[in-house]
Amino acid sequence: MRLSYILPIKWDAGQDTHELTGYLESIADQVELIVVDGSNPANFLLHKEAWGSYGKHIPPAPDFQFVNGKVNGVMTGLRVAQHEKVIIADDDVRYTPEQLRQVAALLEDVQLVVPQNYFSPSPWHAQWDTARTLLNRALHHDYPGTLAVQRDFINHLGGYDGNVLFENLELMRTVKAGYGKVLYKPDLYIERLPPSDKHFWSQRVRQAYDDYAQPLKLSFFFTLIPALITSAFVSPLMPLGLLALSVPVAEAGRRMHGGAKYFPAACAFYAPCWLLERGLCTWLAMFAKLRYGGVRYNNRIISIAANPIWKLRSKLNASRIVNTASV
Repeated sequence: MRLSYILPIKWDAGQDTHELTGYLESIADQVELIVVDGSNPANFLLHKEAWGSYGKHIPPAPDFQFVNGKVNGVMTGLRVAQHEKVIIADDDVRYTPEQLRQVAALLEDVQLVVPQNYFSPSPWHAQWDTARTLLNRALHHDYPGTLAVQRDFINHLGGYDGNVLFENLELMRTVKAGYGKVLYKPDLYIERLPPSDKHFWSQRVRQAYDDYAQPLKLSFFFTLIPALITSAFVSPLMPLGLLALSVPVAEAGRRMHGGAKYFPAACAFYAPCWLLERGLCTWLAMFAKLRYGGVRYNNRIISIAANPIWKLRSKLNASRIVNTASV
């Protein structure tokens, strides 16, 4: 396949490379593999020894200095990719060869493909987090840990802003701002490994901060806890009843597009728990914004969740005017 696969990675905690090595070996003859590794020098050398024979293993280009290090890796990969069709995937995403071919075919007609992730295996905390996925599917669409893009389209736009927290949403909005076609594929299920318990808990406030890029959603979660407390004065059981309404909504999201095959039934019953968590963490995220100016991510503070499309479009238009004037 004429397909490049960009894996931005930064492993500095001595992670076991065995499983990822097996996966990279399984796809190395299907794609041009580009591992952009921001790990410390010692781990970089270990990773190069493990993965260097499967494709390019390179550090992020020094001229990319975004606060969100993942974007440094993605933009470096897009710069060196030999093929127009590119998959961008986190280190826990697992494509099959057939899925790689499917995505490559879809990129013939659109500038960005948004598949659907599911956790496998699915321990309790993965099912808890999957409740968010199911609600997203029922009400709009989910945000996976992998996207597929046309290289030249992104590079022609000048890339995308890496000084934001929700970098995948930023990339999606940048494509839309540039009048590119975005294809959502909720029936294209790409496996994703679940995080550890520790990593799961560390993501709670950070993921809540992502909602600053979606004002309506943010407003809902700001009012959720006060509304539940107020309803308790009407009836002690009313908060439970209101939260329980999320279960059939999540179940609808689970069954859409054949999702019942990939999402355990128990996930829908975690929806009330996830709503409570997000309602509480939204207030903690606000405290972080007021106290620190943003939320901590990889030992740096990021203040912007993602830019609105109107702002990105204005920036692109201004850039085109400047380029035209210079010619």
